[in-house]
Amino acid sequence: MKRLLWFVAVGLVLQYVARGEEKGTSMLVYIGTYTGGKSQGIYKARFDTTNGKLSRPELAATTKNPTFLALDQVGKVLYAVGETDTFKDQPTGAVSAWSIEPKSGNLKLINEQPSRGTGPCHLALDTSRKCVLVANYGSGSIAALPVEAGGKVGAEAAFVQHSGSSVNPNRQAGPHAHVITPDPLNRFALTCDLGLDKVLVYKLDPTKPSLTLNSSASVKPGAGPRHLAFSAGAWAYVINEMGSSLTVFEWDAARGSLKEIQTVSSLPPDFKGHNSGAEVAVHPSGKFVYGSNRGHDSIAVFAVEKDGKLKLLQHESTQGKNPRHFAIDPTGKWLLAENQNSDSIVIFSLDPATGRLKPSGQKVEVGSPVCLVFYPAAS
Repeated sequence: MKRLLWFVAVGLVLQYVARGEEKGTSMLVYIGTYTGGKSQGIYKARFDTTNGKLSRPELAATTKNPTFLALDQVGKVLYAVGETDTFKDQPTGAVSAWSIEPKSGNLKLINEQPSRGTGPCHLALDTSRKCVLVANYGSGSIAALPVEAGGKVGAEAAFVQHSGSSVNPNRQAGPHAHVITPDPLNRFALTCDLGLDKVLVYKLDPTKPSLTLNSSASVKPGAGPRHLAFSAGAWAYVINEMGSSLTVFEWDAARGSLKEIQTVSSLPPDFKGHNSGAEVAVHPSGKFVYGSNRGHDSIAVFAVEKDGKLKLLQHESTQGKNPRHFAIDPTGKWLLAENQNSDSIVIFSLDPATGRLKPSGQKVEVGSPVCLVFYPAAS
C-alpha cells in the first residue's frame, strides 16, 4: 500500500510539472489575506519559476478575510473561506467560489455559501473535484459542500460538530477545527482539532458528500495540532501550534488510521521566547518536510528518513514577523514565506538535492498575507 501511495503521489506531481512546462515558466500566484488596513481581499501576482521573481501583487477580488484558498485547476475555479463570525446575519463564516479568467487571472464571483460555523480558517477541494471541505475554527466544526456545475458551491450537505476540551483552559476549553484535507487516495478526510489535541479521520464520500467518523489519534496534551501534510511514503506530518513541534504519524490507507512514530521540536534548543507553530509542507520529492515558527520567525527544514522520521537540517529566518503560511512552488526549487505581521512575502531558493533554503534577496509587500497557491498561467 505504501508503494501504491508513492506512485500515485509522484505521478500527480509529474503531471503537474509537465503541465507547467507546457505553459512556460510563468505562474499565477493567488494570495489570501486578512482584510482591513493594507488589504482588501484576494491578490494575484506573477511568479517566474526560472529566477524566483514575484511581481507586485494586485487586487484580484474584494472580499472579507479570504484567509485560506483552494484551487480547481481543471475547472479554473478558486475557492476561499470568509473567516468571519457573521454571514448574511447568520452566526457563520462563508465559502466562496471564483471563476478565473484564463489570460488575466482576474477573479469573478460565482457564489457564496455559509460554512455552517464561525471563523472558518481552512478549506480543501477533494481530488475528484466533487466537494469542498471546510474547517470552522471558532465553533469547532467541519462541513462538506457539493461542487455544482460551473464550479458553483452548493449548500452544506455534511456537517459535524466536534465536542470536548483539553488541558489548556485558555486555548482548549472547546473544540477548534484548524484544518481538513483528503488523504492521497481520496477515501478519507482528516482534520486537526487544536482544542481537542486530536487528529480525526472521517470516511469521505465526495459524491453525496458525506463525512463519517472512522478513527482518531491524539497528540501530547496541550500540543494543539494545527495543520497536516501527507508524504508520498504513507506518512502524515502534523505541526502542533502550541507545542512548537511536529508529530509524525504512520498512515494506514486501508484502515484509515494513524499511528504516532515520532515528535520533534520545530525550534532550536537554545530558543527561549514565545513561539507557535503554523504551516507544514512536504517537498514534491517527498524527501524533506518544512514547518514555520511564529515567534522565532523561521522555517524549520527536516530530512525524511527511510522510516518516515524527521532529522533536523536547518532553521532559516523568514526575514519578517509571524510566518503564518508558506508554499513550495511545483518545481520544488522555491519557497515563498508569507509574513503576516510584517505585510511581506519573502522568496527563498530551495536546493532540491539537499532541501536547504537560501534567501533570494527578493521580497514583495502585501497586507496581512495568510495563504498562497500556485496556478499555471497563460503566457
